[in-house]
Amino acid sequence: MRATLSAEGAVTRVAGPLLFARRTVDVGLHSAIQVVGRDGHRRIGRVVALDAETLVLEVLESTHGLGTTDTRIILRDEPLKFAVGPGILGRVFDSIGVPIDGGPVLPAELELPVDGLPINPSARLLPQDFIETGVTTIDLMNSLVRGQKLPIFSGSGLPHDRLAVEIAQRARLRGTAQGDFALVFAGIGVSHDTAEVFRGSLERSGALGHTALFLNLADDPSTQRLLAPRYALTAAEYLAFVEGRHVLVVMTDMTNYCEALREVSSSRGEIPSRKGYPGYMYSDLASIFERAGCVRGRPGTLTQLPILTMPGDDIGHPIPDLTGYITEGQIVLDKELDRAGVYPPVKVLPSLSRLMDAGIGTGSTHTDHPGLANQLFAAYARAIRVRLLASVLGREGLSAVEQRYLEFGDAFEHQLVHQEHVRTLEESMAAGWRVLRLLPPQELTRLDRRQLAHYIEGGQDA
Repeated sequence: MRATLSAEGAVTRVAGPLLFARRTVDVGLHSAIQVVGRDGHRRIGRVVALDAETLVLEVLESTHGLGTTDTRIILRDEPLKFAVGPGILGRVFDSIGVPIDGGPVLPAELELPVDGLPINPSARLLPQDFIETGVTTIDLMNSLVRGQKLPIFSGSGLPHDRLAVEIAQRARLRGTAQGDFALVFAGIGVSHDTAEVFRGSLERSGALGHTALFLNLADDPSTQRLLAPRYALTAAEYLAFVEGRHVLVVMTDMTNYCEALREVSSSRGEIPSRKGYPGYMYSDLASIFERAGCVRGRPGTLTQLPILTMPGDDIGHPIPDLTGYITEGQIVLDKELDRAGVYPPVKVLPSLSRLMDAGIGTGSTHTDHPGLANQLFAAYARAIRVRLLASVLGREGLSAVEQRYLEFGDAFEHQLVHQEHVRTLEESMAAGWRVLRLLPPQELTRLDRRQLAHYIEGGQDA
């Protein structure tokens, strides 16, 4: 069903990406629209607000050249949809699902609404099963499991884009499910140079063959930035819940998404909340992040690894603050480690994976994985406290055991956190055992007698 607004004066105002029109027909919120200007070009969009007399329409392309007297609006009685089908992997798309790699049109099997379908909470299963990223601080100490949403909190100038590409290249399932693994990568508000880095890196590594790449450029309309992650997640839902694959979605940078949300909200004349962001930003982010999960009766899973830069490096800023409430932990990058030459500069103590215990241990990764991770956390936390004490008393004022903790802290950062190449989980665990041997066995209270005898006193890495 469709209806058309074309009478003179139907469009009353054009404000940036928004059109304001008189409501003369029945239409639902988020219904798809087509906007036709005097040049005949059809621009897609959607209804974002309405009342008894007025429609607010969001145009997903430039509104340059649109007027109030010669603009025709075609209203559809359905939401925006993405036509998906076999062959979506290995392709590169723009913000709204249009192929930009020079290949053929994607053969459509289904049309899925880009806002997703709600998952019945009773149909959700507990996320589990380990995903190996090749990053020691994630695999060993903040493990990612299938169906989880685990964000990376970064800061300006930190190498989060490099980390995102490397995770996309390395990420894999272990065991028999490896062949069912797929990746959806969304670059949101990125520069042309960064977009080419994403595309080129995935092509050269061969990872593009099992990846659907979505690129939203910094000079694209802000309204497209709001839909780029939704189109990417729609593709991921098709791969996961229709084709039965285990899909990892990497989205960078969600801060650009939130900035676009603030810009569009301001254009609508909405009352701002904290830091000028709309009061509904929490529910809006939840509508994206909650599309991750495992669904009973469906063979595939959808895992999210969103990346955001914290404005002003403030973890209490509304964007990371609200993201932390919705997701299941966070990986925090640190400028001090980056200045010290540590890569990836993951600050371990504030990092957390709340679902880690469901995906590691006996029958999943390794029987000794939980004990090793717990002991490393406890020992490194003690090393940080000893550093603070040394800054007051000086190194010579410390006991022999405390000086061993200082040595351990340096080795932890430069031998375990820092890595010059991809590590398997087994290699990460071996590195963990090696740095723990710098401490006296009586200090390793999180390990049992067998682990102490085999790994610490016996000097075995496996």
